[in-house]
Amino acid sequence: MSFFKKINLEDNNVTKKKFVTEKVDCLIIGSGPAGYTASIYTSRANLKTVLYQGLQAGGQLTTTTEIENFPGYPNGVSGFEMMEDLKKQAERFGVEVRDGVATKTDFSKKNHKVWTDDGKLIETSIVIIATGATAKYLGLESETKFLGSGVSACATCDGFFYRNLDVAVVGGGDTAAEEAVYLSGICKKVYLIIRKNYMRASKTMRDRVLKIKNIEILFEHNTKKLFGNNNLEGAILINKNNEEVRINISGFFVAIGHKPNSDIFKDYLKTDEIGYIITEKGNSKTNVEGVFACGDVQDSIYRQAITAAGSGCQAALDAERYLKK
Repeated sequence: MSFFKKINLEDNNVTKKKFVTEKVDCLIIGSGPAGYTASIYTSRANLKTVLYQGLQAGGQLTTTTEIENFPGYPNGVSGFEMMEDLKKQAERFGVEVRDGVATKTDFSKKNHKVWTDDGKLIETSIVIIATGATAKYLGLESETKFLGSGVSACATCDGFFYRNLDVAVVGGGDTAAEEAVYLSGICKKVYLIIRKNYMRASKTMRDRVLKIKNIEILFEHNTKKLFGNNNLEGAILINKNNEEVRINISGFFVAIGHKPNSDIFKDYLKTDEIGYIITEKGNSKTNVEGVFACGDVQDSIYRQAITAAGSGCQAALDAERYLKK
């Protein structure tokens, strides 16, 4: 789910709309571990901080049923509960957490401008972008039904819950291969569903997958439907002969890529070919002074709650040092 939305600036209703100008020390766009952590640090540094949560308050993590690998929660915690804890901690230090999304940006001058859908024009010298990335799914109605109860886009996040069970991974690239290899170490069997007759993954990853006995590759198969009652029980696939193939699985991992939520920043910020915001090596600085990026919107490799939180801390410290300069 995106943390912002684009608007048509030619629309008369938009161009005629009056925005109330507001000046703040620091504006954070996006919630989740990165945004909330950044806000905790900036507010404790006595910066007047406003955070816009976006369309999905708390980010992707709120769709995760239980998190067991985040430090400090020995008994595990739901994604929603963790994000509520982070939000409360941020508000405790004075962060103004708002519902709403950013609709337009102007980073052409040091006094950065961001327009929001609640009628505000925010002016600030510090912008921290924590809009995350949206996992790509197949678009099946049954896929949505089992999201969080069998369907996942992160094997390292949720694979543990399917220990000694049969699961499937969809995708033919390096990410899908890595997910399948990871799951093969904890699951009974892993089906790797690939719609083409070959793997796009690198030779190294292909060789690794082919050597693992409990991975079964299903070339030229497409997912038609997932089935089950409260939890996922299996999938119906279509093979190259247009025949239905039924597999019984408890977990279905979609590994067909992510889309960084960076569209409204691309006029000013450098991104890679996919859309991930490019930051300087070792810090959160973008190519625009006073604009920092953290979390999954600039991280195409790890995409974990703990690394997102760490990069949020980085962004806040980088922002504070920038102001001191």
